[in-house]
Amino acid sequence: MAETPADAARPRVLFVCVHNAGRSQMAAGWLRHLSGGAVEVRSAGSMPAEQINPVAVDAMLEVGIDIRAEQPKVLTPEAVQASDVVVTMGCGDACPFYPGKRYEDWTLEDPAGQGIAAVRPIRDEIRARVRALLAELGVEPVGA
Repeated sequence: MAETPADAARPRVLFVCVHNAGRSQMAAGWLRHLSGGAVEVRSAGSMPAEQINPVAVDAMLEVGIDIRAEQPKVLTPEAVQASDVVVTMGCGDACPFYPGKRYEDWTLEDPAGQGIAAVRPIRDEIRARVRALLAELGVEPVGA
């Protein structure tokens, strides 16, 4: 399918963490929700898990964002090259670096193995960071 001029104008953001099961999936869910489609969103992991963290799913459902259908995906050089902004979340040296890309490293606690009470503040911190990223990209949030 050919890329339209509208697609070319949309910022492209890739969220990366090790397992692509918690932080990066929550961030992608927030960005899809808050951008209303104005941003192309990807997420991937350097060592993807078998499934998304069910506690992360539950935490996002609490705020009306359903990420149950998402699957952890392996990080590829093509995904990085196709992105304008690459947000890493603790993937260390496993994240490929390409000149000319904007990189951000978000230091966030890993929700793996934690209960819902510990995951809620991580979810809320990700929301705040996604809103700040949208402002930097010049995209007006469409939701809360």
